[in-house]
Amino acid sequence: MAAVVFLLISLGIFLGLGMRRAPMWLWAVAAAGLAFLWQSGLLYGDLQWPAPGILGFLAWLPAIVLGLLSVPAIRRSAVVEPAYGMVRGILPKVSDTEAQALEAGTVGFDAELFSGTPDWNKLQAVPAIQLSPEEQAFLDGPTQELCGMINDWQVRHTNRDIPEAIWDFVKTNGFLGMLISKEHGGLGFSAQAQSLVLGKIASRSPDVVTIVMVPNSLGPGELIEKYGTDAQKHHFLPRLAKGLEVPCFSLTGPTSGSDAATMRDIGYVTKGSYGGKEVLGIRLSWDKRYITLGPKATLVGLAFRLFDPENLLGKGEDVGITLALIPADHPGVNIGRRHLPSGAAFPNGPNWGKDVFIPIDWIIGGEKMAGAGWRMLMECLSAGRAISLPSSATSGAKMMLRVTSAYARIRKQFGLPVSRMEGVEEPLVRIIETAYVNEAARAMTAAMVSRGEKPSVISALMKYQTTEKLRRAVNDAMDIHGGRAICDGPSNYLQSAYQMVPVGITVEGANILTRTLITFAQGALRSHPYLYKEVQSAQDTDKKRGLDTFYDALSAHVSFSLSNATGAFFHNLTGGALASSPDNVQLMSQWYRQLARASRSFAFVADLTVALLGGGLKTRQKITGRMADALSELYMLSCVLKRYEDDGRPQGDDAIVELAARNGLHRFQEAMAGVIDNFPVTAARPLMRAAVFPLGKRYRPAPDTLARKVARHVLEPGEARDRLTRHIFVSKNVNDPTGLLEVTLEKVIAAEPAEKKLEKAIRDGIVRRYHGIDWFADAAQKGVISEAEAAQLKEVEGLVARVIAVDHFDPAELKPNYAGLGHNARAANTLAAE
Repeated sequence: MAAVVFLLISLGIFLGLGMRRAPMWLWAVAAAGLAFLWQSGLLYGDLQWPAPGILGFLAWLPAIVLGLLSVPAIRRSAVVEPAYGMVRGILPKVSDTEAQALEAGTVGFDAELFSGTPDWNKLQAVPAIQLSPEEQAFLDGPTQELCGMINDWQVRHTNRDIPEAIWDFVKTNGFLGMLISKEHGGLGFSAQAQSLVLGKIASRSPDVVTIVMVPNSLGPGELIEKYGTDAQKHHFLPRLAKGLEVPCFSLTGPTSGSDAATMRDIGYVTKGSYGGKEVLGIRLSWDKRYITLGPKATLVGLAFRLFDPENLLGKGEDVGITLALIPADHPGVNIGRRHLPSGAAFPNGPNWGKDVFIPIDWIIGGEKMAGAGWRMLMECLSAGRAISLPSSATSGAKMMLRVTSAYARIRKQFGLPVSRMEGVEEPLVRIIETAYVNEAARAMTAAMVSRGEKPSVISALMKYQTTEKLRRAVNDAMDIHGGRAICDGPSNYLQSAYQMVPVGITVEGANILTRTLITFAQGALRSHPYLYKEVQSAQDTDKKRGLDTFYDALSAHVSFSLSNATGAFFHNLTGGALASSPDNVQLMSQWYRQLARASRSFAFVADLTVALLGGGLKTRQKITGRMADALSELYMLSCVLKRYEDDGRPQGDDAIVELAARNGLHRFQEAMAGVIDNFPVTAARPLMRAAVFPLGKRYRPAPDTLARKVARHVLEPGEARDRLTRHIFVSKNVNDPTGLLEVTLEKVIAAEPAEKKLEKAIRDGIVRRYHGIDWFADAAQKGVISEAEAAQLKEVEGLVARVIAVDHFDPAELKPNYAGLGHNARAANTLAAE
């Protein structure tokens, strides 16, 4: 019994010291106290002091070692210096491009999750959705008007192109210059406003939003605004803002896709003739593809590797990746024909050039920015990737919810709306969860960017998570609509999203790469409080300075690791009951505590993963992918909890939050289990499992009863449904496919009392319902319903018939498009072969 008591006391002291990051001398004092307690016999009433022989020495050994290590000079010489030498010897050098990617952008709330002890004040300090009066007016005015102009079928099928009227409208109203400052003729909108404008357009047409998105994302406009010379800003920015120039940015080539740093597009610094004079310039050769807006562009942004054999710039022979601006009509520039990505209508195609001479001042930022291109790209991408695709993926999910909830409520099978069937309810609830979670994360991330942050890790996880969630939501919407979804035509409002989902998955860093190589692999270095400092110190050319930095970082790192190991074990053992939670969150306090508990587990496993795998982390992509998934779930749940508070804790939304929290924590648990079960260092698995799952895997997904409650929350018109699908385009025009849904839903619900009376009469045999019989008039004649109710039901029947109808075509309407497309594709292949 005494031994058990002693072990419990020891465990309590160990957990307390570890969680509180106690200094080394306090550990030594605690170890000495335990040694004395054990040897003294106080626990079992038999004083024996001191204990003789080797046992007595072993009891005091931990206290002696810890006492010695608490002396800084001893700790430095005995532990830190050997560790520093070992790390310097085995750590692979961080390449220039990797270093620039790591240093680009800022660290946001992801650092709190990596710390294991998130500061909820920092979460609550992120502003809720805020727009200026000017931004709100633009969203309600020109953006709404643009959406009303769009005919999706005409864009993606009839024309397979963006109509000139649309181009003229977006140029005239400044859509192409939202991120350009007012000083230079742009709108100067916040990231939040840009996100909402893009989202609203995306809910109407993925093709049209693309022509607005690209100029306001990574491209010439942003690059010139941030890095351009004064001359470049004064000349190009007003023209870009007014649409007088249509920009594209050429980064991807046949041999450099996701690994853009391996590009073979090169330029040599030399002298040449331009404007009748000999000037210093660059002779370029390049081959780019997948360039959005390329076929329509008048101004080509180009990324290439610059060499300076004669060192004319004074930066050495290999200057590095450089960015330049080239007019599309410049001699030697070839703008290719169009690609057809997933059958989309937005312009996308190749461009190339061979031995094209450009003046040196066409480099973005001028001569001084030669070789700085990769850093420029990474810094812009840190912010841009957080806005563009997450906004369109979020609005896509909300549109899937809007149309699918209406259709499921209108469409009947077996005498009842299909929304009441559990088989339909399940995917419908997944769509609801996706729409809520994506919007929560979109709003919070856009708010971070609006206040000047460039969250590189968060932008990566947002890109891959929101687009993957949209893919599932679109598939669920297609399943619920059934045959109505797969028959394309003017009345099909799902096909454009279904076609474009793979594009979002692929661009701005394919999701496979973003998930497995960027989010955690870079995040562990970027967001960890000490790791990158240790790496930098180990690679410092000044060994003494590096050792000093390494000493401070390693000492803090050891304390940090012990804190998370003990904290993870304690909070998982106690079910998170004592984890941190804000004081003012009432119903949500349990989920904040569970989030804090999960953050401890993540930080512990992340720390151990990086320490044990080191430079081999990049090759363990299944592990890093699962860690990215785990981090994503923690971030998304943080956003969900914040959204609930920002929205004013709406009635009924607590059920959605609970559903999202339960499912998110379950997915987090499974990701962590996948890491532990497959961890390459098998000896570490028991330690990880003991700290993270001391009582087994305890999280369970949301129960069916909760899912049913959530589904009912959105199946009728009203404030809840509008809130969950806010900031998308909603039509009330019965001649518009989505407007027809809205009008029919309202009328179906209004006619339910009359319909119930009619259904009862049919079941009782009073009224018969067959084709060729006007059963509404029959029911009115027999007094089952009134004449007004008969007219109401007859109108609803006609509307419902239109909602569930599918388009059909004369074969001649279809053949020209497909036959012509096939002919042109064959012609292109023939030309390529020649």
